[in-house]
Amino acid sequence: MAVSISAVVLLGIVVFVLIRSGYVRLGPALACAGFGFFLASTGAAPAITSAVSTVTGWLSSI
Repeated sequence: MAVSISAVVLLGIVVFVLIRSGYVRLGPALACAGFGFFLASTGAAPAITSAVSTVTGWLSSI
């Protein structure tokens, strides 16, 4: 749970910086957020969560 909250905060900061710097406009950022929201309710969500957990496990062992 702590990893997913940290990832959300980190990705939120990245999106905020990209919007503020002008690299990404608000519309495409909202479209990506909506895509992520709806992707989380599909059958792919457990596989994505597992992959993120595996990668964070590898990174923490370094």
